[in-house]
Amino acid sequence: MSFSFKQSGLATCMNVTNSGFHKRLISTICSRSSFSPCLNLQNPERRNLSVSKPLHISSIEKINEKKPVFECKAYEADKSQPIEVEVKSEAAKRLKIGIYFATWWALNVVFNIYNKKVLNAYPYPWLTSTLSLACGSLMMLISWATRIAETPKTDFEFWKTLFPVAVAHTIGHVAATVSMSKVAVSFTHIIKSGEPAFSVLVSRFLLGETFPPSVYLSLVPIIGGCALAAVTELNFNMTGFMGAMISNFAFVLRNIFSKKGMKGKSVSGMNYYACLSLLSLLILTPFAVAVEGPQMWAAGWQKALSEIGPQFIWWVAAQSIFYHLYNQVSYMSLDEISPLTFSVGNTMKRISVIVSSIIIFHTPVQPINALGATIAILGTFLYSQ
Repeated sequence: MSFSFKQSGLATCMNVTNSGFHKRLISTICSRSSFSPCLNLQNPERRNLSVSKPLHISSIEKINEKKPVFECKAYEADKSQPIEVEVKSEAAKRLKIGIYFATWWALNVVFNIYNKKVLNAYPYPWLTSTLSLACGSLMMLISWATRIAETPKTDFEFWKTLFPVAVAHTIGHVAATVSMSKVAVSFTHIIKSGEPAFSVLVSRFLLGETFPPSVYLSLVPIIGGCALAAVTELNFNMTGFMGAMISNFAFVLRNIFSKKGMKGKSVSGMNYYACLSLLSLLILTPFAVAVEGPQMWAAGWQKALSEIGPQFIWWVAAQSIFYHLYNQVSYMSLDEISPLTFSVGNTMKRISVIVSSIIIFHTPVQPINALGATIAILGTFLYSQ
């Protein structure tokens, strides 16, 4: 015996007159139904089933005499095939994030290589930092003018909240460049892997936030690993070390200001970083002129061209372009993923930069130094978890 019930509206009425059939149907629906809670049909005066969406009872079949007599299978009629669509959507999102991460890491590795080459031949980190921001700002102004990228809709309040972010970004950018002009790229990034420790300390003492003991315990290998790597660094330089430390502190402040300032804003990650570059360029330029100056820049430029040749110009252009591109992709990634996933991705990025720079620049590394770097990076990964 089989029956079929179909429902096209928001409510379904079932009238059952046979009492035996009625009792068996009640017990079966309560025990075998795929939807919850159990339908209450005990009151013969109330035989209406009310649901918020259309319901389709596909079949009621007699199984055998030893098992419940009827089996009900139900599903929402307007969502009969949602699983396949959701799976495809999730797979597409994972692929997109994977492409973002791979592009982000690759661009960052290329930037660090060319940036170090420029700084080795042209040791003017303030001008180098300024050129990076200027190149990115010019690229985005052209993109907006030609409508390649959508022009962001901003107001005075947006720029006001962006200003402290830009100040912190400028300090962090210059400090990191100063560090890489004095020490190996790998050493700078080992010290910068200690950024989570600064994040916890700033949040605890400046913002009054509290963390579980596991977070504080994860800082032990980070701090210990960075200290071990610093002590055993063959080419240790205090200016380079302090530059990386200041960069950590500045970027933590930048992240905090970004979270506060961007609440409710509709500017995309790409345009947000473009606006950040423009404002940082305006802040940095007068300080770069005051610290180094055009005379030093001109003399150093002539010396670099005579030693390296015309390819030095390409090095400067490449480090400026790739700096903007890798930061832009990282902000686009942050639009698509959670801060936790972004943190893990940032940790993996540092590993790729450290390994590639050691290989390309033939940086001498002692086993104890490599152990310190490994401990610090492992601690960073544990912190992100």
